Amino acid sequence: MNHAQDDLEMTLGSGIAAFESKQFSRAAGLLAPLAEMGNVDAQYRMAIMAQNGLGMLPNPLLAFSYMKAAAKAGMGVAQHGLAFMYMQGECTDKNSAKAVEWFKRAADQGLIGSMTTLALMYEQGQGVEKNVDEAKRLYQLAGF
Repeated sequence: MNHAQDDLEMTLGSGIAAFESKQFSRAAGLLAPLAEMGNVDAQYRMAIMAQNGLGMLPNPLLAFSYMKAAAKAGMGVAQHGLAFMYMQGECTDKNSAKAVEWFKRAADQGLIGSMTTLALMYEQGQGVEKNVDEAKRLYQLAGF
């Protein structure tokens, strides 16, 4: 690892620590440049802060953009977050079919919340054709 890489890791660590301790303005200042550079951990946290107006004014467009970038990069919690945005129509247009697509990706990574939400969507026929058997399978997979 080179010196620049060490600095990035340290900044990321400091930004995540600030985020976890709810020092959102400091977290945003540290994480924004890293998110711009494509760091998935920074993008996910910036999305949460932009969505909820933590340490910055609420910015739905930025929140969606970062959440989608982190989801596309394969981060399970970001895939779940993006699916939720589509399901609720928060920060983007409501789109149940896209919600299902992203919940499936997150469920494939073992996220219990995504499995149960997906099961409910199959149970109710929301964004997918109603399928009670698939709902049961997903509930069982989630441990219910």
